[in-house]
Amino acid sequence: QVQLVESGGGFVQAGGSLRLSCAASGRTSSLSAMAWFRQAPGQEREFVAALKWTGALTSYAESVKGRFTVSGDNGKNTLYLQMNTLKFDDTAVYYCAATYGVIWPKVRRYEYSYWGQGTQVTVSA
Repeated sequence: QVQLVESGGGFVQAGGSLRLSCAASGRTSSLSAMAWFRQAPGQEREFVAALKWTGALTSYAESVKGRFTVSGDNGKNTLYLQMNTLKFDDTAVYYCAATYGVIWPKVRRYEYSYWGQGTQVTVSA
């Protein structure tokens, strides 16, 4: 089993920045990729960004390209999401996810086996 704990959410004005962190513990040695998803009220959970540990490959949703940066520290089993130029539409609960396997990219919910509890990000207009 793998446990994921997100942190770093909060309230920010439009145009501001936040950095989310996700700490993984448990059977992390075989994890191949980790990702961020988000879910706004009344909306489906959607893909935001992902990182494949081997080769440090990244993938982003079109809506966040150029504003968000996903990175990680494999030694610390920690995933980050640097969010800049935040918009009101970025308001959501942000979830960390982790998975095994070599297929890349992985941008669908069902491709991830483990999930954190989420952290709220609120952007004022």
